[in-house]
Amino acid sequence: MRLPYNFVDRNDGNDAPMPTYLVTGNAGFIGFHTARTLLERGVGVVGIDVVNDYYDPALKEARLRELEATAARTGTPYTFYRADLAEREVLETCFAAHRFDAVIHLAAQAGVRYSLENPRAYVRSNIDAFVNVLECCRAADPHPHLVYASTSSVYGANTRLPFSEHQPADHPLQFYAATKRANELMAHAYSHLFGIPTTGVRFFTVYGPWGRPDMALFIFTRKILAGEPIPLFNEGRHTRDFTYVEDIVEGVLRLAAKPAEPDPNWSGDAPDPQSSRAPWRIYNIGASRPVPLIDYVEALEEALGKKAKREYLPLQPGDVPDTYADTSELEAAVGYRPKTSVREGIAKFVAWYLDYYGRE
Repeated sequence: MRLPYNFVDRNDGNDAPMPTYLVTGNAGFIGFHTARTLLERGVGVVGIDVVNDYYDPALKEARLRELEATAARTGTPYTFYRADLAEREVLETCFAAHRFDAVIHLAAQAGVRYSLENPRAYVRSNIDAFVNVLECCRAADPHPHLVYASTSSVYGANTRLPFSEHQPADHPLQFYAATKRANELMAHAYSHLFGIPTTGVRFFTVYGPWGRPDMALFIFTRKILAGEPIPLFNEGRHTRDFTYVEDIVEGVLRLAAKPAEPDPNWSGDAPDPQSSRAPWRIYNIGASRPVPLIDYVEALEEALGKKAKREYLPLQPGDVPDTYADTSELEAAVGYRPKTSVREGIAKFVAWYLDYYGRE
């Protein structure tokens, strides 16, 4: 039974078993929102997260409490494993105890700049752990649909905008992006060899409530409230395809309900980077509305009712000047396009931030 992306009525007289999804990284930003939405739609969730200290573990623990409360309120089954996906045995135990309709793999070591400081953390979390997920999906019968997080950063040195999945993505500008591109290629090998349906989703600058403290919106909000200058790299001139987290989740869940299939038109003479003869696909999920960083800051000032002190800095190593998602493949596949405007999304973030932290 596959998840319809709209509300699941568990009292409709249907005797089919409740679908169950594995969500890795469910104490993280996007993983938390994904798991909570599934629980609210009546879909059983099994979550796995190591809950490390890359950023404030208290925020991750608060997300986990919110998931427990959502499960209790909705009466939807929810199981949580506090474990490191790089440890194979724990994941194997999880797969032995549950049958998954889909695996949504969102656990990863995130952060572009941190990958310059600690690349080995990315090998463990983004490579070793991904192999374990692939192996468990391979061993499961039937194979669940594996949907996994990639990133717009894989476009790297590409400058042709908007970024399309049909463009090559073989020139990453930081090690983080290289590990996510490796995930896409590893997934293709398993789809080709073992028939596992895999879908990679390239996220574009995700923001929203319960976000990561190391991301720009969080940093800007904290500094503006404290009266401190905010750092604007590249002199604030670059643009980003800022995408609200609930729009990301909607796209992920619609794709999860549509297992990847072989492309009958794919040709090795002119290989399309977006599809394959194997059951493998790549999709962008972005707002498809690039916004100058200065406009983003102005929307935040408006929501906070306070002006920012600005510190203009040069472009940082590994940063991409501009991002812009072509979402035509997402729209063709599942009839969806992200819709939340930056001003609307930032206002929702600020409301959450002030409720959670107060005006520090």
